[in-house]
Amino acid sequence: MLLEVSEDEDNGSTRPRLDQYLSLKLTDFSRARLQKLIEDGAVKVNDKQAKAGQKLRPGDLISLDLPDPVPLDAVAEEIPLTIVFEDENLLVINKPAGMVTHPGAGVNSGTLVNAVLHHARGSLSSIGGVVRPGIVHRLDKDTSGLIMVAKNDRAHQSLAAQLKVKSARRSYLALVEGSPGEESGTIDLPIGRHPKKRVQMTVVTPAMAVEARHAVTHYQVLEHFHKYALLACQLETGRTHQIRVHLSHLGLPIVGDLVYNQKTTGTLPARAKLGLKGQALHAHKLSFTHPVSGKLLEFEADLPADLKALIDRLRNSANQTSGTK
Repeated sequence: MLLEVSEDEDNGSTRPRLDQYLSLKLTDFSRARLQKLIEDGAVKVNDKQAKAGQKLRPGDLISLDLPDPVPLDAVAEEIPLTIVFEDENLLVINKPAGMVTHPGAGVNSGTLVNAVLHHARGSLSSIGGVVRPGIVHRLDKDTSGLIMVAKNDRAHQSLAAQLKVKSARRSYLALVEGSPGEESGTIDLPIGRHPKKRVQMTVVTPAMAVEARHAVTHYQVLEHFHKYALLACQLETGRTHQIRVHLSHLGLPIVGDLVYNQKTTGTLPARAKLGLKGQALHAHKLSFTHPVSGKLLEFEADLPADLKALIDRLRNSANQTSGTK
């Protein structure tokens, strides 16, 4: 595949980045898939290896060496799902903590993809590629809550576009260690791959020689407890591990987060002691416009039992402490 950057796609002052340009031109490809193609060296600019952040000029020739289709590795598995909504176009599922969204990194079974392949009898969108059929966005393994799955490419394109322009809304509940200085706020800090720990993300500073992506998280304190706080978080962007990285950077790591919590609850024994099956992050609310009917759909998922029980214990402990004063 060959693309040429035209004169009208350059305003002189802000030249388009390669990844952004491809995302606009190749709407049938997910951003993650394009990023993977670039990282794998399948994208060249003027016959030279390209990077995602490379700035383009009029006349630049972009070539994509698309790999041959790979047979679907994921197999349908009869795994129980909590389905919040379903029609012929899409599914909304309340994913439990501990379930991986899609196969990868040696995990080929027990994922959400395996489960929905069985439930939907293979009727899922293909835009996410063979590894992620139907997956419009993802939730981390240890994060619970609402996730939407597309049954066809039309639905996938519509839902992905809504996420891109921020008309689809995702809200989370997060129990964190520590307490914010303000009752509400916005975290506007770029996120990129950690320069040394490649499986982690980090807030990128000017001194880091790594690619960064704009990331914005809004938060509001719902309750204060001794040593903890319950926050409502609204995503404006959808970067990998965004809420976890942003809150950790503020010194407010999510309870039970094994990667970004360096305080007291970021270990398996600590998590088990608290009675948690995953990290204390739950995709609580989801709203979007139906890709066919145009109707606004809004969903809400209650906290999972383990996280609710922990918050109830913290709440009762706080009330008892207050009553003894």
